[in-house]
Amino acid sequence: MTRADEIARSRRASAPVESDAEGGSGFKLLEPPRRLLSRAWRSGPLRFLFGGGEAAESRPPQTAPVKLPGELTRALRGVELPAMPHLTEGDSLKVRSPGGGRGGRWLAFRWRKRRVSSGGEPAWLLPFVLGAVLLLSVLPLARLAGAGLSGLVEGQAARLIFEPATFAALRNTLITATGGMVVSLLLGSLFAFAVALTDIRRKLILSFAFMLPMMIPPQVTALAWVEMSGPASPLLKTLGLAPPLGSPQPLYSLSGIALLLGVQHAPLVFLALKAGLAASPREGIEAARLAGAGPFRVFRDIVLPLATPGLIAGGAIAFVSGIGNFGIPAILGIPAGIETLPTLIFSRFASFGAGTFGEIALISTLIAAISAAGLIVQQRALQGRDYRLIGHSGARAAFALGRWRIALEALLWAVLALVLVAPLLALVASSLVPAYGVPLNLETVSLSAYGEILFRQSITLTALKNSAFLASAAALGLLVVTVPGAYLLTRRKGALANLIAILIEVPYALPGIVLAVAFILTFAAPLPVVGVSLYGTIWIILAAYFSSFLAVSLKPVMSAFLQMDPSLEEAARLAGAGFFRRMRDVLLPLIAPAAGASVILVFLIAANELTVSALLWSAGTQTLGVAIFNLDDSGSSDLASALSVLVVLLVMALMAALEFFAKYLPEGVLPWRN
Repeated sequence: MTRADEIARSRRASAPVESDAEGGSGFKLLEPPRRLLSRAWRSGPLRFLFGGGEAAESRPPQTAPVKLPGELTRALRGVELPAMPHLTEGDSLKVRSPGGGRGGRWLAFRWRKRRVSSGGEPAWLLPFVLGAVLLLSVLPLARLAGAGLSGLVEGQAARLIFEPATFAALRNTLITATGGMVVSLLLGSLFAFAVALTDIRRKLILSFAFMLPMMIPPQVTALAWVEMSGPASPLLKTLGLAPPLGSPQPLYSLSGIALLLGVQHAPLVFLALKAGLAASPREGIEAARLAGAGPFRVFRDIVLPLATPGLIAGGAIAFVSGIGNFGIPAILGIPAGIETLPTLIFSRFASFGAGTFGEIALISTLIAAISAAGLIVQQRALQGRDYRLIGHSGARAAFALGRWRIALEALLWAVLALVLVAPLLALVASSLVPAYGVPLNLETVSLSAYGEILFRQSITLTALKNSAFLASAAALGLLVVTVPGAYLLTRRKGALANLIAILIEVPYALPGIVLAVAFILTFAAPLPVVGVSLYGTIWIILAAYFSSFLAVSLKPVMSAFLQMDPSLEEAARLAGAGFFRRMRDVLLPLIAPAAGASVILVFLIAANELTVSALLWSAGTQTLGVAIFNLDDSGSSDLASALSVLVVLLVMALMAALEFFAKYLPEGVLPWRN
């Protein structure tokens, strides 16, 4: 026992005790007067007299200071009291002023409730995210829908649709999109079944290589295939396999457009199908084998029914992507006089007239309607079917191929060589010859096209700078919206959160040409307050990129938040950390890898984008995709090929960087990984 305790105990023992007549404590004598004073205080006159009011009740009791003994004061000298919990250095306990009243306490409670609503969510978070979504998604699409409805009311839609040019473009669009969907289903399902269900080797390399065509811009894909086929192909001339001069280019046709659309969008089917197959239980396949069913019977009766949702979803996505694709129909269709709806919008916009805005708004509405119809057909096909799975999913292969494994691996590598390696080799060969149609040999090989692109062509240098700026600004700027947006969507549940998620997905699901028209209609006129028009500047392209790639930036960050333990943030919140302190010290370090993947993915797609910027660019705001298209259209195939090779190298470098950091990323961020 310390000396201070001994002094305090001796003083309590020696203190006189005042007792009443009943022998109780002296405090008993104080109880009736205290009850009397409290009733008088509640009655009102005393409160009015002393001006206490409601605040007086909440005022701390005024106690007289008690003088401690000298020995106890000396014993406690230098002892520091512990800090009060949940108070920061700058915080302090504040007593409400006497004039606060009941209304002040109610307002303070309501304000505090708004500041820390729903698990520490700040009051500004929902308005900020909702305002960004309304500005980037709802406003442009509402403007487009309004223009389309006005055309329907005035009767312009029927006249425009039944024009020969529009009707032919609509027919060509449906034919090429349907043919491309069939090719995508064949290629995508072959690779998905092989990677997810068999014991083939090098699955990661196969998935990475098969995903590459989707990352390469469509105009580069079309240009590479044009350089690979036809009588003037430098690669075929070098190998001695070129058809005779005067032979038609087979790709300049509806079937050629459909073939390349299928190659471009086959990875979408691969992703949709592989995810479902990888999660399917293996017990059903093993039970069927034990019952004596052969591999074909197991595949027909078990695997195909389980794969139906992925096949339908992948086919619908491939169809919708083919409807809005601009790069492939532009490279292959315009030289042959074949127009689709996206190229029809481009040609109408090039020949600008009085009614151009109304016409392109109606055609864009038609494209959006066809895309929505494709998604509705997908939902109706899946409606009424039960695809719930029971059992444990596993990564173990369901089919051991045995001696057929080598044959399947050879088939897969042969397909990759045909759809990926050969076109890229033809692209490189075309960039090394002085002109299209010249065979590649030691006498004709030259790097002059690369020197022209990198050092002498001002247009390509401007396009390179613009694409680098737009891709970087979109990739980094979207984090300002996606990080709080992902936090909000993972912490909130209900109809409002679902609506926000849908509005974020809509611009990415719509064809890029439709989104470009929506931004033209929205920002063609000067802005209301500042009186400045964004049309014709680089900022309208950046705004369209923000809208189009918002969903791409959101997915990795949201995956990281979903895989995070909420107790980490809850512990920081209970310790008194505010939202920004929790975000800086707890959340951001944990989601940093996913945010980095989001930046690279958006940069990868935005740097090669053509469909959105094809309608929004002007002099001085060309992008890489526009520069490749213009170079090929003007006959400079060697320069277009050289620039395309540089773009492909950039894509492969960024994908390799993502693969290098794959172990630090949440699951599902990299699409080519199992």
